[in-house]
Amino acid sequence: MKLKHLTLVAALAASGLGFSASASAQAQEQFVPLLSYRTGQFAPLGIPWADGKLDYLKLVNAKGGINGVKIAYEECETAYDTSRGVECYERLKGKGGGAAGFDTQSTGITFAVTEKAIVDKMPVITPGYGLSQSADGRVFEWNFPLLGTYWTAADSIVQDILKKEKGSLKGKKIALVYHDSPYGKEPIPLLQKRAEKEGFSLSLLPVTAPGVEQKATWLQVRQTRPDYVILWSAGVMTPTAIREAQATGFPREKMYAIWWGGSDHDVKGIDGAKGYNTVTIHNTAERDKVHDDVKAQVYDKGQGSASDAKELGALAHTRGMVIAMLQVEAIRTAQEKYGKGKVMTPEQVRWGLENLDMTQERLNELGFGKMLRPFKTSCENHMGADWARVAQWDGAKWNVVSDWYQADKSLIDPLVKEYGEKYAKDKNLKVRSCS
Repeated sequence: MKLKHLTLVAALAASGLGFSASASAQAQEQFVPLLSYRTGQFAPLGIPWADGKLDYLKLVNAKGGINGVKIAYEECETAYDTSRGVECYERLKGKGGGAAGFDTQSTGITFAVTEKAIVDKMPVITPGYGLSQSADGRVFEWNFPLLGTYWTAADSIVQDILKKEKGSLKGKKIALVYHDSPYGKEPIPLLQKRAEKEGFSLSLLPVTAPGVEQKATWLQVRQTRPDYVILWSAGVMTPTAIREAQATGFPREKMYAIWWGGSDHDVKGIDGAKGYNTVTIHNTAERDKVHDDVKAQVYDKGQGSASDAKELGALAHTRGMVIAMLQVEAIRTAQEKYGKGKVMTPEQVRWGLENLDMTQERLNELGFGKMLRPFKTSCENHMGADWARVAQWDGAKWNVVSDWYQADKSLIDPLVKEYGEKYAKDKNLKVRSCS
């Protein structure tokens, strides 16, 4: 984001107004809040992620909005701090007649606002992160972990390892090196189930935030000699882990990162990163027509959020665009039911999120056809489809090196049901019927 834009945001916030606040009061603008973290331990991930979201919303406005309804937005800095994220949520939820939903950009913030969203009737949109069990729309009426969860990501990683090991992991050792936070702990239940099924031993190696000190962790890796390391990291923790793996002699081709630990900024400039793997949300390592559209209609007009158009195509930036596109298409879907050219309420947007039907034709039209596979959501299924691929860093760029994966439903579905119903019981929530 350019300095002028940052200054404008700060000035407006100090005066009690938000970015595009005056516009958001107009009848034909839909307010979309943008929680971000351009500062703090995860800033290397948060900056391109936020830029991607902003750039896509700018593209939609450049094309005339959503059936003529322009998007007003306000960015709110959280520094990946849960309390600051909750403050952003509380301040922005009622803006513009009601926010169109929150992409919290943080698992911790998602945990904190999920109960609030039930009372506020506010959609919480968490593509590729958040609570894995929130895929169960019967329990989590307001949560939408679209396109994949941490459980589906972990399962796809294990499937790729299984393929490398010719279908058997009996007697193998896998270590999970993870950020010691709700985010980092999310894959553990799935990996424990997978270890039980496949016969490998799982060691859990937490890393204290922010993750810049990992020598003791990688000493344990050297001592226990796992066959593979799964890295659940983000921000400054990721390049630190890659350098420590190199220093201890652990092969980078036997390291697999969750998608938030597998972006361009994580590996560029690190000689020892070659061979490092990451799982992707669908096929978001691909470049597609939307990148050209953003270049032509946003960056070529001097309105890009990143300092350089070369950021287009970076994994984190692309995923930001994907997330913004999903929010826009939910609004568009809601308009089909409640009125084209009208501003949608949070409850109407929730209906749109629950009734998405992203066909190949529509994805192609939007410029995402190479990156995403078709998917639908429903009352019961708030995730859609969890396609994933594995990409590997060759020292200069990411290359997709696997076929398509989907998580093993025989493992995932019982976990989602078990943890979802436990959540409902603990929070005294009624499990709704989707029949």
